[in-house]
Amino acid sequence: MSEAAADPHAGWKPAGNPWLIAVAVTIATFMEVLDTTIVNVALPHIAGSLSASTDEATWVLTSYLVANGIVLTISGWLGDLLGRKRYFVICIAMFTVFSFLCGSAQSLTQLIVFRLAQGFFGGGMQPNQQSIILDTFPPARRGAAFGVAAMATIVAPVVGPTLGGFITDQSSWRWIFFLNIPVGIIAVFLVAALVDDPPWVRERKSRGMDFIGLSLIAIGLGSLEVMLDRGQEADWFGSLFIRLMAVAAFVGIVGAILWLSVARRPIVHLAVFKDRNFATGCLMIAATGGILYASAVMIPQMAQEYLNYNATWAGLILSPGGVMVIILIPIVGRLLKITPARNLIAAGFAIMGFAMLYSSHLAANIDFGLLVSMRLFQTAALAFLFVPISTVAYMTLPRDLNPDGVALFSMFRNVAGSIGIALSTSFVARRAQAHQTTLADLATPFRQPFRELVATYAHSLMAMGHSAAAAQGMALGKIYALIGTQAAIMAYSDTYVACALVAFMVAPFAFLMTTRKSDGKPGAAH
Repeated sequence: MSEAAADPHAGWKPAGNPWLIAVAVTIATFMEVLDTTIVNVALPHIAGSLSASTDEATWVLTSYLVANGIVLTISGWLGDLLGRKRYFVICIAMFTVFSFLCGSAQSLTQLIVFRLAQGFFGGGMQPNQQSIILDTFPPARRGAAFGVAAMATIVAPVVGPTLGGFITDQSSWRWIFFLNIPVGIIAVFLVAALVDDPPWVRERKSRGMDFIGLSLIAIGLGSLEVMLDRGQEADWFGSLFIRLMAVAAFVGIVGAILWLSVARRPIVHLAVFKDRNFATGCLMIAATGGILYASAVMIPQMAQEYLNYNATWAGLILSPGGVMVIILIPIVGRLLKITPARNLIAAGFAIMGFAMLYSSHLAANIDFGLLVSMRLFQTAALAFLFVPISTVAYMTLPRDLNPDGVALFSMFRNVAGSIGIALSTSFVARRAQAHQTTLADLATPFRQPFRELVATYAHSLMAMGHSAAAAQGMALGKIYALIGTQAAIMAYSDTYVACALVAFMVAPFAFLMTTRKSDGKPGAAH
């Protein structure tokens, strides 16, 4: 039987240039992914402007992540219900509208509500982008096309803190949201003009409303995001609120898995996990997302809190890494043509592991150039991961499962990113406490080095005109401040070592992935 007879739509091609389509959908997604990190550095400014505490202002992040995580999972169902192109255009347009409203908010409550809506519409962008790329490009060209998509997924989180820091330092936090307006308008017109739904997408029927599945997903993922985002501030399971969120997350997620496995018309088809490439790809992308977001948070956080960098300079540490990704992705695309993708994935995690070990060599007097080189090494590894993982994950997945596949794939990456940030932040705090206890035990008058250090500081302070008693107290205060800084730096080093261990442990799983033979049938691994 010929290919045309087996698949009547086999010869379909988009009316527009495929590369222009890839750029158009990536512009929209870049804007949305950027918004997940660009706001972080502006939280103190937002809190001060809206007469709120910094802790209250973090709900601006939490509300976005909750809505975003829920919608990511059900975006395939929403695309079937509304039509994929129509749904994508609605998401971009409404994301732009709520960006304007966020920038215009006059109270923290308004901003949180608008961010919730912004996250709801933003959640549909990443899955739709990948789904459109999957249908626009044949399997042989998807590697290069996913290279374009990676600009949004990898570069945007890297650029976000830099751009956010520059805007807040030079202007107002409101322009972080107003910046989306021209980009959103351009993206709406480009997608409306260039993107077409292929016949098999137009013919796809709505699955109806699965209220039970939707409710369980909303409860499970919503509670999980709240727990992860608020856990550190609330002392994790020492807080009744966090314990309730943990129980709700467990019940919701486990209940959703059980229900979706037996429902006649589930809101998300879990059959996608029967494909070994896709299931392993989700594990790979989750590890990548967790390490990506954790490492992207740790360096600027450390630079601002302990190295006295402002938001702009802390963000600039990350920016060269974005350039590195842009340079390496075309090279990785060429390597995909000459070597199995699983080899590149394994190499990428190995490089990531060594990059994290290199990044663990931190010190209180570390300079800007060394921090940049650490980040360059980390992002070099990311270039070897996203494109090959995305390419192989969908390689043997049936076309009718693509919408749910891209939704779950994106969900795994984003939720793992939230987990990575939460675990790394908590690990830094707890390791800092442990190191501070150890160092404080050494800061005793019974130790000669400690007495000499106190005497040195006190002598310098007395030379500046302070009395002997005042100089002695100030010297002790300075030493204990240094102990706190050293403990924190050591904690960041420990966290990078932990990230390295995760990368090294995940690398062998790449060899579980298979590749497609030239005859178009799933085949054994190369």
